[in-house]
Amino acid sequence: MRLDKYLKVSRLIKRRTIANEACDTGRVMINDKVAKASTDVKVGDIITITFGNKEVKVEVLDVAETVKKDEAKELFKYISQ
Repeated sequence: MRLDKYLKVSRLIKRRTIANEACDTGRVMINDKVAKASTDVKVGDIITITFGNKEVKVEVLDVAETVKKDEAKELFKYISQ
């Protein structure tokens, strides 16, 4: 699954266009490498997102095309916030 879509489905970022912009500006990394919006996300990947001076690091536990709102938290595990 594309990174921008995963960020939206997992609700780490609310909108896909904002996820796309974050990727384009280099604020999203997968396994410590800057990632494009089209990068493929796999189970076990570590995603780091920089929001201003705050950094969120999560591990991908599952990849699903569609998820209900209350099940979105099961797609990832927080490493640091």
